[in-house]
Amino acid sequence: MKILEKISDIFGKYMALIVLAVAGLSLFLPASTLWIETSWVNYLLMLIMFGMGLSLQPKDFALIFTRPRDIILGCIAQFTIMPLLAFGLSRLFHLDPALTAGVVLVGTCPGGTASNVITYFAKGDVALSVGMTSINTLLAPVLTPAITYLLLRTTIHVDVISMFLTIVQVIIVPIAFGFVINKFFGRFTQKAVTILPMISAIAICMIVGAVVSHNAEKILSSGLLIFAVVVLHNFLGYLCGFGVGKLFKMSPEKIKAMSIEVGMQNSGLATGLAGTAFSQLAMATVPGAVFSVWHNISGAVLAGFYRRWQNKNDTVSSDS
Repeated sequence: MKILEKISDIFGKYMALIVLAVAGLSLFLPASTLWIETSWVNYLLMLIMFGMGLSLQPKDFALIFTRPRDIILGCIAQFTIMPLLAFGLSRLFHLDPALTAGVVLVGTCPGGTASNVITYFAKGDVALSVGMTSINTLLAPVLTPAITYLLLRTTIHVDVISMFLTIVQVIIVPIAFGFVINKFFGRFTQKAVTILPMISAIAICMIVGAVVSHNAEKILSSGLLIFAVVVLHNFLGYLCGFGVGKLFKMSPEKIKAMSIEVGMQNSGLATGLAGTAFSQLAMATVPGAVFSVWHNISGAVLAGFYRRWQNKNDTVSSDS
């Protein structure tokens, strides 16, 4: 178990580089990961969500009652800023309907477990991050398809029912299952949680490998355009989340959590949903695939920056 924990620590520390390497390999040598079927994506997401459920406790959900202001702000920011940014950037860059669908779907998805990990590395408010992720994820079956439909109904058809059922299957059921197991078998799950970063990282790498390798030609053909949109979407999300925290005079730890939670989306979920809800638009899966790679890299960089901000605050506090 000790060896697995060390390996898990390595995966957690170098996840951005590992994901980048897998993405590069899948893009330029797609045959290397073509064996990972795209039909596996939802099952891999369910594994990640199950792991998140194992790490949750009743006190995490209690945050909505003890700190309702922070949770509500996070929810509003998540489901307004990112969808509107996605839609605006799609219009600004004149993306075709398929890419627009993919970008908007990334924007309407909740934050993923990666945001919790990055918040931890950034020395932010992890409890707030987990609370926002949990509540936003529980709201996603309703809000994700609803907002997607409101933004895209004039250009393409959105299978709202299919999207809703997929979110329930991929997110709610695995999280609930993990939560129940953690409730009744806490001693066992506390040991298992220590290797979750490794399992999650492997699952994320497999998702990225599957999506990128099966869409390598499409990704290369879309080139810098979709990459620019994804980078701007992610960066502006971080910036707006930071602005919300500052506007409402949150502590530095809360500001970090808000910034990361808003900017980092559950792009793996977006990729899976794109394949289900927009099956007639093959390119709709591309933005989620690119975001899956990019936000892990940008998140790791941002965490390093935010850690220095924390250290600076500690220094100021100790001097005073």
